[in-house]
Order: sequence, then C-alpha cells, then structure tokens
Amino acid sequence: MTYKAPVKDMLFVLQNISGVNQIAQLPGFEDYDLDTAAAVIEESGKFCSEVLAPLNWEGDQNPSNLVNGEVITTPGFKEAFKQFGEAGWQGVIHPVEFGGQGFPKAIATPCAEMLHAANMSFALCPMLTDGAIEALLTAASPELKERYIPKMVSGEWTGTMNLTEPQAGSDLAAVRTRAELQGDGSYKIFGTKIYITYGEHDMAENIIHLVLARCPGAPEGVKGISLFVVPKRMVGKDGSLGERNDVQCVSIEHKLGIKASPTAVLQFGDHGGAVGYLVGEENRGLEYMFIMMNAARFAVGMQGIAIADRAYQQAVWYANDRAQSKDLAGSAEPVAIIHHPDVKRMLMTMRAYTEGARAMAYVAAAASDQAHHSTDEAVRQKNAAFYEYLVPIVKGFATEMSVDVASLGIQIHGGMGYIEETGAAQYYRDARILPIYEGTTAIQANDLIGRKTYRDGGQTAQSIAKLIEETEVALAASGSVEAKAMLKHLTAARAAFEEVVTYVVTNFKSDIKDVFAGATTYLKLAGTLLSGWQMARALLVSEEKLAEDQDFYSAKIGTAYFYAEYLLSQVPGMASAVLSGGSAVNQLRTDQF
Repeated sequence: MTYKAPVKDMLFVLQNISGVNQIAQLPGFEDYDLDTAAAVIEESGKFCSEVLAPLNWEGDQNPSNLVNGEVITTPGFKEAFKQFGEAGWQGVIHPVEFGGQGFPKAIATPCAEMLHAANMSFALCPMLTDGAIEALLTAASPELKERYIPKMVSGEWTGTMNLTEPQAGSDLAAVRTRAELQGDGSYKIFGTKIYITYGEHDMAENIIHLVLARCPGAPEGVKGISLFVVPKRMVGKDGSLGERNDVQCVSIEHKLGIKASPTAVLQFGDHGGAVGYLVGEENRGLEYMFIMMNAARFAVGMQGIAIADRAYQQAVWYANDRAQSKDLAGSAEPVAIIHHPDVKRMLMTMRAYTEGARAMAYVAAAASDQAHHSTDEAVRQKNAAFYEYLVPIVKGFATEMSVDVASLGIQIHGGMGYIEETGAAQYYRDARILPIYEGTTAIQANDLIGRKTYRDGGQTAQSIAKLIEETEVALAASGSVEAKAMLKHLTAARAAFEEVVTYVVTNFKSDIKDVFAGATTYLKLAGTLLSGWQMARALLVSEEKLAEDQDFYSAKIGTAYFYAEYLLSQVPGMASAVLSGGSAVNQLRTDQF
C-alpha cells in the first residue's frame, strides 16, 4: 500500500488544538491562516505521497553505496531531491530574505511529518540541512550567512552536523578534532567524525559541514569547543564553486534501518588540512550547535510520529484485507481480522498514541512561534519555557512510542509481518534508530529532570498542570460517558505528574541517583499525560462539532475515550515507579550483573 497524508486530522489539530489562526495574528505571519495552511499541507501531502513514498521501499532494497570515495544514492533520490528543492520545500520555514517562504513552525511541522512518513531515509537530508541553516542564522557572520544560506535554502546545497568522534559519543567533552588558525583568518581542520548523516552524497553539488573542533590552548571539556563551517567544495566570494576541500568519506555504515540514508565516516585534513571558517566566537561552539541539536531533536520526535502513522496505515490496510477465523459474535465465514477484539485493541493503541503525540507536537510548534514572534514579552517567556519543556518529551516519548507502534504493526500482520515483502518490518527497523540518535532517550530524560524540572523548581511543570486542570473543568461540564472517563483518568494522571515533579525537586540533591533512575519513566509519564491532555481537548471540540461530520468526529471521540481508558490509566503506575523504584534500580552492585 502507499502512503496517504492524514491531512484532515492535521488540519483539525491546527485549527482546534494548536491554534493556527492565533499564530496568524503574530507579526510577519498575517498571511498564514488556516486556509493557507490547508493549501500548503494539501500540496505537501500530494508531493510526499506521489513522489517520495514510492521510493521508500526502493531505498530499503537498494541503499546508498560508496564507490571510490563517492556515495551513490538510491535510484530516484537525486531526481526527487531536485524536485523537492525546486518546489521550495526546503525553504518552508526559513526567512524570506534568504529565499525561504517564512512559514510559522506550526505549519512547517505537518509538512515535516508528511515528509518523514513518506520516506524517512530521504527526509533526513533536508532535516539536517534545516538544522544547519538554523545554526548559521543564529551565530554566523553576515558574510558566512550570505555565502552559504541561500544555496542551502534553495536545496542546491545541503548541510550536516559533525559532533561524534570514535572516542566521543554523547560525551562531547571528549571531542579531539582540532582547528588551527591561518594567516587569512580561516582555519585548518584535522580529525575524524562518525555517524554523519548525508555526510557524502550525489544529490546536491555541495555539502556544508558544521564541525565541532578545538583550537590550540582551548579549555578542556565542553567549554573549549568551537564551531566551524567546512564546505565539501570551496566557495568563492562570488558564490562560485572551486576545488574539493580536504574532506573525505572513508566509509558508510551498514545499518538496521534507514538504509538509503548514507551515514558517513568523514576524515578531515589528511592532505594538509580542511579549510574551515569560525562560526561566532571561539569556545562557544557547543552553545551554537545546541541550536541545531534542539531543532533536530524536535524534528526527530516528528519522525517518530510520522513512522508511527505510516505503520498504522499499513496495519489498517492489512487488517481489512486479511480474512482469518470467524467472528466471535458468530459468522458463517472467516472475517477480516479487523473485526477481532485484540486486533482492534492494537489498532486503537497505534491510532491513539499517534494522534495524541501529533497534537502534543503541534502545540509545541505553536508555542515556539509565540515564543519567537509575540509582541508581549511575558507571552514570549511563557511560551519559550513551555516549548523548551516539551522538546525532550516530543523527542523521547514520540520516538519510543514509534518503536512500540511499529512493533504492533508487525504483530497485526502475524507471520507475514516478519516477512520483508509486506513492508511492515521496514517501519520497525527504521523507527529503531529514533530513540538513539540526536540524544538517546536517557539523555532527553536527564535533560527533562535537570534543566527542565529541577532548575526552575518545577514551576514550568506546575504551570502546565494548572492548564490541564482547566481542561478538567470543561470535561466535567460535558457529562458524556467519554468525557467522564477522560476526566477520571486525566485528573489522576495530572495529580500523579504533580507528585513526581515535587519528588524530583525535593530529592534532586539528596538522592540524585534514585531520582535519575526514574528519569525515563518520568519522561514517558509526562508524554503520556501531555498527549492525553490534547486528546481530552480534541474530545471536547469533537463533541461540539459532531453534527458537522458524524464519521470523523465520532472517531475522534472514540479514540480519545480509548486513550483515557487504556493509556492515561497507566500514568499512576508510572508515577509509583518513579517515586519508589529508584532504590530498586540501584540495588545491585555492578559486579552482580
């Protein structure tokens, strides 16, 4: 089966949950209302479904390969990327002054979801380019911006992020790539970087590497890292391309999934030094790179939602197509397996997780727009804190969820799910990297515990709890069976969340290992609650609009009802594990494992 963009649900969320029309009231976004969003999303869905989705299976079967130092991508990728750039999709979210379209994040986010759902291996290239553009916009000199950003926005050039080294995985304090200042103000870069997504490929005429490196005499640790632009091919002041820089792809990885996406090992400086240009100031590289990393982390969360939706669509198609066993209520002939209660349970789990996480992520995107563009300083600060709190949750929760959802997709297929030809296994393999790259789930959870909860004394988390209470009041006023169930479980989940936040803030210093032992569970708890909160809001809107579209809105109500009874109901148990499970995690000595 092919991919069908869930345009109707996306527009429902934009209109009723994330408030795209409110975003259109912000300075610079006056033209980007729901009608504009609908037109853009429809067109993006068409491109993703018709051009990119058909290449997804091809990429898995015929991945990128390295030939004499050059990476040859999957047949069709180069042509599709050219279409992608010419249609303006790379520039959706970027400033008009550099050739972009200047859309708010609230509208760009559904476009990103469709891109990744259609073909995640392909989508990684523009995703990393987006992050590189963001870092340059924030920290680069005017000269570097003018030289590199327009061609990246147009899709003529692509971008990468070079952090990891053989001896330095997530611990960037161990970075040893070095940068030596030259007489003309440029630097010579020497070192090896690994796991570089699209670090070498044939889809664009130039690749702009952003590289972390150390200058001579720099402080040890993360405080001594600088950021450099290192182009694959040198760029003249007039924008013309020159000779190849001293950057070589020495190998690409053979991976479990996302096989069409070349993951390169890059060697800088084997032939005299790769020419690089300092971004911003020396020793502030990690600060700048975090801009790119934060953008990438949110984008990876969207990858999780995207692949979950793709796996769900595949599972629904198969469950309707596959006839096996008689209906439990009685039937003369075998029925499609979608009639069997346990298959329905699995499909509902896939659907509820995906819709809840989508709404949570879109709400986060809208908060980012408010944080950057509101004319009210208090509104900007409140939304910035809210967005920053949500980023590790969107990344960690949505990606872990995607693995579970893709696994359920295989289960629904039964033995055929384990057979590659059905396509279900590819979604599981592709999803499995998501909780790992751009910061593992544990890294996101530690960030949520330390920077996002303890640092402000739990104020942001408690302010979110207050907003959830407002939704509880609205649920109480509804009185429907579904709203009553949601109220019951949302109230219990919110109370459990508040208890965990208080525990983290109170015990952070005195029992730090026990607190961090529950970090990932806290992240899952928060993600389950915040997604459930959005499902509650969707339920209330759908009850009001039920007469307008009985089929669509009754499905929204039913999905929210399931979320409450099956998923939100798990939150108090997660809270118990956080509150009292830390000592159990740390019970065994290391030599007892």
